[in-house]
Amino acid sequence: MARNVLGTTLQICSLDPLTGFTRSGCCETGPEDLGSHTVCTQVTEEFLAFSMMQGNDLSTPRLEYGFAGLKPGDRWCLCASRWMDAAEAGMAPPVILEATHEKALEIISLADLKYHALR
Repeated sequence: MARNVLGTTLQICSLDPLTGFTRSGCCETGPEDLGSHTVCTQVTEEFLAFSMMQGNDLSTPRLEYGFAGLKPGDRWCLCASRWMDAAEAGMAPPVILEATHEKALEIISLADLKYHALR
């Protein structure tokens, strides 16, 4: 059973939009997930703009992949390293700790995640 950064059972991040590397709604991970899509966030306009500037357009719909595009307020499983990049730039979106996979702790400290926890 997958665990979150708090050591309890990993909770669902989002079913609408459907997120997660495996599109299960959870920020689960495995050997195929090279980006470690483990951080459950509530995306912000600032983060979406930052991500686009980094070459990862999360706002534009990609209907051929069943992706409607994200809008501020949506919850989404982000790559741990991308979240760290955003945090270092002062644009990290809020984190949902209960839905953030414990594997994120290999890249991000629990203190940083808690500092950015959705309140």
